[in-house]
Amino acid sequence: MKSITKETAKQLIKESKGLIFSALYIKKDNSHRLITARLGKNYKSKTGNPAAYKPEEYNLLPVYDMRMKGFRMLNLSTILSLSINNNKYIIE
Repeated sequence: MKSITKETAKQLIKESKGLIFSALYIKKDNSHRLITARLGKNYKSKTGNPAAYKPEEYNLLPVYDMRMKGFRMLNLSTILSLSINNNKYIIE
């Protein structure tokens, strides 16, 4: 496994052009979660109102969770590993 920075991981995800990827990250309650997700779908809030904040200001990335069939915010500050394009990376 290669070791990459969080900024490089962010770039790899954004350049994936909708391909499915997996990421291990630390949730807000300090538990670990493995997410299988993709970009490319348009984010829609449940209320129909626009978000009260810009996710990129908080280092969040809206992704579509393939297992839960809904949108989630991936916190790029707490990402631990990434699997994308048949490559596995550990995030420093």
